[in-house]
Amino acid sequence: QGQLVESGGGLVQPGGSLRLACEVSGIVFSIHDMGWYRQAPGKEREFVAAISWSGGSTYYADSVKGRFTISRDNAKNTVYLQMNSLKPEDTAVYYCNAQYRSNDAWGQGTQVTVSS
Repeated sequence: QGQLVESGGGLVQPGGSLRLACEVSGIVFSIHDMGWYRQAPGKEREFVAAISWSGGSTYYADSVKGRFTISRDNAKNTVYLQMNSLKPEDTAVYYCNAQYRSNDAWGQGTQVTVSS
């Protein structure tokens, strides 16, 4: 399955920025498509962004397009989510996901709180 460990969450003011990281071990990172999801209190988990195994394709939810950027470093087994112009509605637990064929692995999540 693999182990995914998110970091970089925290409290930030509206308009601020955060960079999340997800370090992966126990799987061949470079063949996995990677994604970020989030879950706000009382809501279902939702898709935020994804990147293909090569990094050649990226996908974003409409709500974060133009503000968030997903990237990966296959040499470091790490995927990143740069979040700019943060809004209170971005407050959620952010989860990292790795997918390859039948393997679908999740991290434990990192809390992001956007508040003044």
